[in-house]
Amino acid sequence: MIRAWTFPTLLSVLVVLPGCRKSEQIDKPTIAFVMKTLNNPFFIDMRKGAEAEAQRLGVSLIVQAAEREVDVEKQMQIVENLIQRKVSALCITPSGSREIVPAIRKANEANIPVLIVDTRVDQKALAEAGATTLSFIGSDNKDGGRIAGEFIVAQLNGKGSIAVLEGIPGHETGDDRLHGLRLALDQAKGIKIVASQTANWERDQGFNVFQNILQAHPDVQALFACNDMMALGAIEAISAAQSKHKIIVVGFDAIDDSRRAILKGEMSASVAQHPEEMGSLAVEHAYKAMKGERIPLEIPIRIELVKKEDLLGQGSNK
Repeated sequence: MIRAWTFPTLLSVLVVLPGCRKSEQIDKPTIAFVMKTLNNPFFIDMRKGAEAEAQRLGVSLIVQAAEREVDVEKQMQIVENLIQRKVSALCITPSGSREIVPAIRKANEANIPVLIVDTRVDQKALAEAGATTLSFIGSDNKDGGRIAGEFIVAQLNGKGSIAVLEGIPGHETGDDRLHGLRLALDQAKGIKIVASQTANWERDQGFNVFQNILQAHPDVQALFACNDMMALGAIEAISAAQSKHKIIVVGFDAIDDSRRAILKGEMSASVAQHPEEMGSLAVEHAYKAMKGERIPLEIPIRIELVKKEDLLGQGSNK
């Protein structure tokens, strides 16, 4: 049974940064939001949306994250510590779609509602563990990959060579984006993927990996990066290599740095997911779950391709 409380009228928003540890229990209803990292503008925007909604509702909010997106074990430790602190509800953006399942099971046993944000949990692993989540709040990553792929196909007129910077291998988010990309490329037999390697979502790895790809495939014509941080690193590699031809670069997330790169002509496009909206809706529905209200199993977030003409049309000055 989901517990319900009478909520205080005074606002109390608690943001606990990575590395901070507290063992004391929480006496009043509190929503905990565990993100993959707070070193990525995408998740910083998600936190902003969560904080704004917590302020609107007048509820307490804890935000925690590991230092790096690849640190799955640290994220699990954070979730388990929050369960021990007896938070009222958990919102999680899983760093590992399967690895997070045992922590979700522990939250279930503690009668703490769990909402999943941005990255889906592996449903088979969830069922095998006898664990449950109340809702998924996020965008369709497969559709986003398809949109990016169709844009690249159009830019290349259906013929050419492309490279791919993947996320964490076996991670649902990256896998779905790659699947969507390949669905689009399957419709253009003249396009070939000459290299597809992981850069673990990180900007410095995006630079290093794409620098190596450029050395092996100097004539590559386009790049799809499964997130903007890797795409931005790749742009730096292109600049350092002083490539003699323009390389079409498409990222995913449409963070501010990428929007600026698009306006400068360094990046061609990026798929926008609206992380602030994700954060806001996650807190809103966690609040409802805390009160015992039913919430939708799926809460979709709009997705769209952002290009230079779109930004110019918005009068962007970023």
